[in-house]
Amino acid sequence: MLLALAACASAPVQEMSNARQAITAAQQAGAQKVAAKQMAEAQRMMDRAQTALDRGDYGSARQDAILARSAAEKALRIAQGNPSPP
Repeated sequence: MLLALAACASAPVQEMSNARQAITAAQQAGAQKVAAKQMAEAQRMMDRAQTALDRGDYGSARQDAILARSAAEKALRIAQGNPSPP
């Protein structure tokens, strides 16, 4: 229980990094052209995550970063011609 509370209380550094890397990979694959909707969603969620992080709302930042990564990964799959998850 304490471990779960500690995880919620700490900044979501790894989740933010993972989301940024996924967005960058999707951009490099040209996802803006073929998956504009997913890329816009990834960036919107990343912006929300950063805003939440800046105000110290680590739980929301973590959730939004995870959603940003998911949207970016979907955009990447579309750009690679495989829109379904493995």
